[in-house]
Amino acid sequence: MVLGASAGTPSWWRAWLLVAVLLVVRTATVIAVYRASPALMRERATLTHDDQPWIDKIILFAGLAAGYVALPMIAARDVFYWHLLPRPAPAIADAGLVLFVLGWTLKGIALRQNAFAITVVRVQREQRHAVVDDGMYRFVRHPFYAGTPLVLVGMALWLESFAAAIYAAVPIAIMLMRIAVEERLLRRELAGYKEYAMRVRYRLVPGIW
Repeated sequence: MVLGASAGTPSWWRAWLLVAVLLVVRTATVIAVYRASPALMRERATLTHDDQPWIDKIILFAGLAAGYVALPMIAARDVFYWHLLPRPAPAIADAGLVLFVLGWTLKGIALRQNAFAITVVRVQREQRHAVVDDGMYRFVRHPFYAGTPLVLVGMALWLESFAAAIYAAVPIAIMLMRIAVEERLLRRELAGYKEYAMRVRYRLVPGIW
């Protein structure tokens, strides 16, 4: 376990509670999405595909490593050894867990509403890939990604590390790079996506970007 190894102790109740909450939320998400689209869950079990652009493979693994390995490591080292910044107040740390759950919930809803939201960036011609423009996709073009900053910042705050929350800008920046790669491919190869992008102007946050 990354958190325990980086902290140097298994006696970190915030880490254990985070893992328990993650297990509950992710299990509920898998069940809900599988009921709506079993094929999507099977497809999301793989991180690479022959049709996937090489740059997406690099960005995908870089984002996963930066967000879900490096960030918890930094949080643990900061809390137990570095003490780079003062710890968040209890109310702020608790709000972090709320953000963490909200972020995963947004991701789950996005997956349930979009049967084409696979892990890799590619046009799924074998599945008759089409633009999804209902549900949350009426407001932003990438609601699944919109949950990522909430997950990362929320995790850092719950673990009581402002330093890790600031570091979250790194995996978030990688995510923005991936959105740019995905948008270029979809505009070029997915019928109707250019028109969809004109109707739904915002990528992640309505009224902002």
